[in-house]
Amino acid sequence: MAVLVNNDTNRQLAPDVLAAMEKIAATALSEHGLQPEAEISLTVCDNAAIREINKTWRQVDEPTDVLSFPLWGEEETVPRGRVPLGDIVISLEKALAQAEEYGHSPEREILYLFTHGVLHLLGYDHMEEADRQKMRAAEEKLLHAVGAIR
Repeated sequence: MAVLVNNDTNRQLAPDVLAAMEKIAATALSEHGLQPEAEISLTVCDNAAIREINKTWRQVDEPTDVLSFPLWGEEETVPRGRVPLGDIVISLEKALAQAEEYGHSPEREILYLFTHGVLHLLGYDHMEEADRQKMRAAEEKLLHAVGAIR
């Protein structure tokens, strides 16, 4: 599993956070029957950058914490091999503020947002309560696998 990171901030992600992301992604892919050679592109940015992306792609003119852009639809079969699954964009600025607000570490919040993004790439949604609960359970399972507990 490859997580290709583009960091547009002046703060580097710790090696253990990057390793945890790789494990989260590999576990999620395995649980969904997808190839471990797949790639996920991760961009880490600030609120201004994610606001522009949010405005362009969702017509929401405000910053958000995480955005996901899957490359494969639910009805499509993901090819075997080293194939891109999609893009995840995380606002590090928003993640740090939320970590403080929720009373846990910045690393845990970053991993939560990444996990949330990965699950969106795999077709999860949270518009309906039943779907939200299913996604939340999957998030917690993946986060516990890397020790990112609340």
